[in-house]
Amino acid sequence: MSEQTATLRDESLASVMGRLRDARVGLAIGLVALALLFRAEIMVAVRTWIDSTAYNHCFLVIPIAAYLIWDRRPALRGMTAQPLPLAALLVLPLGLVWLASERLGIMEGRQLAALTMVEVLFLTMLGWRLWLAILGPLLYLYFLVPFGEFLTPTLQDFTTWFIRHGVDILGIPAYIDGYVIDIPEGSFFVAEACAGLRFLIASIAFGVLYALLMYRSPIRRMLFIIVSIIVPIIANGFRALGIVGLGRLLGSAEAAAADHVLYGWIFFSIVILVLIALGLPFREDIESDDAASSALTQDPSIHEPGTARRGLLAGLAVAALAALGPTIAMALNLAPVGQGASLLPLDLSPSCSNVGAPLVPAASFSGRAIIQRVDCGGTQMNIEIEVFSPRSTAGPINAERRHLTRPAEADDISESPLATRTGDPLRPWRLIRANIPAYVAAAGIWIDGEPTMPGIAMRLKMARTSIFGGAGAPVLVVVTPIADWANVDMRQKEIIERQIASVMQAHPKIGDQINSIANPAQ
Repeated sequence: MSEQTATLRDESLASVMGRLRDARVGLAIGLVALALLFRAEIMVAVRTWIDSTAYNHCFLVIPIAAYLIWDRRPALRGMTAQPLPLAALLVLPLGLVWLASERLGIMEGRQLAALTMVEVLFLTMLGWRLWLAILGPLLYLYFLVPFGEFLTPTLQDFTTWFIRHGVDILGIPAYIDGYVIDIPEGSFFVAEACAGLRFLIASIAFGVLYALLMYRSPIRRMLFIIVSIIVPIIANGFRALGIVGLGRLLGSAEAAAADHVLYGWIFFSIVILVLIALGLPFREDIESDDAASSALTQDPSIHEPGTARRGLLAGLAVAALAALGPTIAMALNLAPVGQGASLLPLDLSPSCSNVGAPLVPAASFSGRAIIQRVDCGGTQMNIEIEVFSPRSTAGPINAERRHLTRPAEADDISESPLATRTGDPLRPWRLIRANIPAYVAAAGIWIDGEPTMPGIAMRLKMARTSIFGGAGAPVLVVVTPIADWANVDMRQKEIIERQIASVMQAHPKIGDQINSIANPAQ
């Protein structure tokens, strides 16, 4: 390597940062303003990084992006920031996207919109030339968003399909119902944690990093990223099939599944090594001496008077325009809401009777709540009734529903409509189950006094009522049986599920009682 190239490679980080001399103040103002405006999005993201193994790697994203920028210092030779204040106008459509996501209660949409505003801030402060030179590291920041959980059902379906065909090929007798695989040696459940989402996201993050470091051709980068998506999905199918086969070999499904998470990470490590081995033969070397010499001889950007002032103006413009969405949302949330809803116990007689005090105040995520304890044929249940503001969006309701129905220690959770013995669904009740440890709960949501199922229709309806107002307050009802779940077996859990369904089936007019809570004036 030539002396020129060696000198270029030894360029210090301080020299690279020196290229931002006209953008530092504006960039700092913009980043601080965006962090304050979207602190809720940041806090939710960090909490998800901590709680979910699928997103633990997100803590490494910013250090990795910083290293990738530092690794590109040869390409930055001769460049300085050229602020573009007019580019701040790109924040306006992003603000509309953020506001729509906020009204729809889609946190991932809010986080993606906020992070894209950060990307626009860098463009506004750096100018097109410098921004394009570090575009790869900047785009890597999108891995800060814990995105992709909606893929879990699809991944569960694929894994189950893979097992179905795999056991046929291996000659293993199996009966598959939904996500439950029964073989003579026991039962397996393709839970959310077994769908492979954590492996897929980690593999994509690694694949993008590897592609940015090893390749310069956009085509090679894209091909490797596609491979890093396909390989872990197929590999997780083999992993799940292997656990079923191991249960057959050991003669016990429980023995095979005991350390399935450990097996998964070992298998995933092997998959990463395979990806590295596949990608190495196609790596592209670093820039040639000619390219480095060209970078050394290109004319540096001229420092123009007033550039720093434009940078400050650009940072302030991004901050001001980004504040429009949160300001509108705050105004909508502060509008008169008519909190006249009365918290009343449900009348479940004669099949259930109140145990102790019928009303107990309860802590609430974003509304007012009480807990009613009842005894239904020997099964005691807590019924939590929570009333939200008529201006509430779907976000707080879904967050509280998830908090009340999903125990933190369970990672194999499934959800389905609560149904009668004949299979008829009991709207709007949904049954939430966990297998390890055993757990069962039922939840129902009423919007404007009408039973509403979770989904996009609910989000759209609540977005409309949050803006224009609704006839009544949204109500969330969660039914949680009281049991020693650590010692509840599958048969007992099924009995509890049937008890919940029979109680709800015996009281079809619960919706009328909920309507009187949501609309006390009627």
